[in-house]
Amino acid sequence: MKREQKGQSGKMIDNGKWLSAEEYSGRPFDYMCPEREAAAHQPPSDEPKNYHMLVRHVFYMDGGMMERAGETVLDITADDYYKVWINGVFIGQGPAPGYPFRYYYNRYQIGSALREGRNVIAVHVYYQGLVNRVWYSADKRQGLKAAVWQKDGLIAATDGEWKYKRAEEFVSGRTTGYDTCFLEDIDAGRISYGWKGLDYDDSNWKRCMENSYDDHELKLQETAPVEISERFPALIRTFGEGHFLFDCGEEVVGGVRIAVSGEKGDKISLYYAEELDENGHARYEMRCNCNYREEWVLSGRGKDAGKETADTQDIIENYDYKAFRYIEIITDCKNFSEKNLVVTERHYPFHIVRTLRDDCEPVAKEIWDLCARTVMLGTQEVYVDCPSREKGQYLGDLLVTGLSHMYLTGDGAMFKKALYDFAASTRIDKGMMAVSASGIMQEIADYSLLYPLQLYYYYQITGDKDTLRELYPYAREAVLYFKEFEREDGLVADVYAKWNMVDWPENLRDNYDFDLTRPVGPGCHSVINAYYYGACLYLSKVEEILSDGALPGEADRKRELEKRKAAFTAAFYDSGKRLFVDREGSRHPSIHVNALALYFSMQPEESEEAITELIREKGLNCGVYMAFFVLKGLANIGEKELAYELITGGGIHSWVNMLREGATTCFEAWGKEQKWNTSLCHPWASAPVILFTEDLGLTVVRK
Repeated sequence: MKREQKGQSGKMIDNGKWLSAEEYSGRPFDYMCPEREAAAHQPPSDEPKNYHMLVRHVFYMDGGMMERAGETVLDITADDYYKVWINGVFIGQGPAPGYPFRYYYNRYQIGSALREGRNVIAVHVYYQGLVNRVWYSADKRQGLKAAVWQKDGLIAATDGEWKYKRAEEFVSGRTTGYDTCFLEDIDAGRISYGWKGLDYDDSNWKRCMENSYDDHELKLQETAPVEISERFPALIRTFGEGHFLFDCGEEVVGGVRIAVSGEKGDKISLYYAEELDENGHARYEMRCNCNYREEWVLSGRGKDAGKETADTQDIIENYDYKAFRYIEIITDCKNFSEKNLVVTERHYPFHIVRTLRDDCEPVAKEIWDLCARTVMLGTQEVYVDCPSREKGQYLGDLLVTGLSHMYLTGDGAMFKKALYDFAASTRIDKGMMAVSASGIMQEIADYSLLYPLQLYYYYQITGDKDTLRELYPYAREAVLYFKEFEREDGLVADVYAKWNMVDWPENLRDNYDFDLTRPVGPGCHSVINAYYYGACLYLSKVEEILSDGALPGEADRKRELEKRKAAFTAAFYDSGKRLFVDREGSRHPSIHVNALALYFSMQPEESEEAITELIREKGLNCGVYMAFFVLKGLANIGEKELAYELITGGGIHSWVNMLREGATTCFEAWGKEQKWNTSLCHPWASAPVILFTEDLGLTVVRK
């Protein structure tokens, strides 16, 4: 066959055309905007949603190509997501979410799946079409692009000869979470069985449309695709005929697959849950605002064959993922048994290298394991805030989740990618970053001000100066953005256009004395100013590293930092109480501002005892996220014993309380009832991993 050479100097995937279903013809729609402008930037309402597209293409491998089969590469991407097979062999899935101007593609070595002669690539492309925190969707950019190649030339690439059909078995229009995902009600009678194989007859499929409006700017995704594993949950109860309850034993992220032979029209109702209700049934109306109830209908496939084989079974499985522990099944299929159900679990490759010392207390080990599993399940294509309700990557969460991940695994690639993801998000609102990738920015001022700190942290752990240098301008922009709110004394006030979060949920703000309505009320408050000082401080540290210690104007920068610290003290320090208060004119010293003062080393020496006693008295009277700053602040002034006591203590605001309530992963709040829509898998609660590693000396690295 003729081997094309075009595009050899660039990305091989660029040899392919962007292919779309005909329903997505027309120019793409951009709705990237600040959150406050969202009402004026709504995506088209007529765009098809929940669109599953099956794509096939046959290509040829001659003898010479097969001699070099081991060097055969597949580059592939899709908007929003794909799963790909070669000759029926599963290859991988992805990509990580991105913006059109910075969109990821994946690279696979596929030699082991190839054969001489005809080969088939089969791709299941999914386009959600919703505005949420999962993907940048609802923009008419549906489709895929791919290329199969070896070093000496192109073997196949996407063009108008590739064929497609819409997968019609996904019949639900119901969504769950914050429009996070469509529920997957499936009619097995509409499944195109065998479509991934070479001998499938696709003669009645349509040809893909070469989308001339494609504007994706592709970048190779340097992080690995998620890993998929299987597990068999334990049958723990049979309520009656056709009524089963399964337990995975712990929180999982993924879906289920059922292979069963039944009569046409037999129904299987599935109820997924993180916990059981008071009657021992799956609590599928979950605390986190997800309703995980789906119905699968069997086709009666192959019943005339007289026996059950792989060709007579309906094989039904989830495409998208959920967070759950239990699956309750109600079915009228007479052949269903516990052997028919498999759970498919997914997460980023997670190989732990750091563990607790053998001499640690059992409670510390339990907390460590709790946090480690939470980080593992929360590390998907991105660091998700939770794998259920939002599935979004938030900058504030990254500080705790990303650091924990690096310490647990020694892998800094995902943290690095996240830093670039957030840098890309500033195209929406320059200098601001909070959630990525998402078209409508959720502008959390506190989070944006953490970017210089996180960049510094990344460098300290990895030594990657090139990344530090490349991303420094975005850290600087984040600081400069807030200068518009700066007073003459260097404090910021009236940060009205952004969400001043302080802590979440609201009931765990320790009665913080400032109007945090959205938009925030007028005035000057201490938490946002502590973060602003921290951003300036760590930007200066980054600049010093990049200048190799010879930073021009270093003395001026130090004076500016001292000026900000003095202004902070003048505005918020109560010398009588020796504590910091929440706002100018307030008498209320929240745990939040005092912890941040310790974290950023802003406290007068005389205040350390009073702040320590305040924290000792109040305990972790804050959200689980803010606990990181409380614990690190204590460690910074040598109060490591108190930090350890707070981590391992058994109050209602503790990791022990989560364990008491049956946690196998960390909760979003300290207890199930402490937040109205609590996620039971929230990796922003993994601060003990960082404290045990950085401050308390309780970890070891084991190869």
